[in-house]
Amino acid sequence: QVQLVESGGRLVQIGDSLRLSCAASGRTFSGYAMGWFRQAPGKEREFVAGISWSTDRINYADSVKGRFTISRDNAKTVVYLQMNSLTPEDTAIYYCAAARMGSGSGFAGAYDYWGQGTQVTVSS
Repeated sequence: QVQLVESGGRLVQIGDSLRLSCAASGRTFSGYAMGWFRQAPGKEREFVAGISWSTDRINYADSVKGRFTISRDNAKTVVYLQMNSLTPEDTAIYYCAAARMGSGSGFAGAYDYWGQGTQVTVSS
């Protein structure tokens, strides 16, 4: 069992930067791929970014490429999402997810554990 707790979400202005954190705890974190997803009001949950355990594979949604960066610190069992040049379209609840297998794909069904989410609001 892996528990995930996101933090760092808040209200920001257009063009601001924000870093989200996802702290993992539980039986083991070793070998898990990690991902970030988001869900805006009235929309389905969508993939944002994913990273393999060894960080040799990183994936991004087209909508965030060049603006967001996913990273991880396996010693601290923390995954980060650095978000730059934020726009109102980035407003959503951001969820962290962990997958026992895989390389951080964009398929939500590949993930075994999910956090409760953290709200990011970009004000215009």
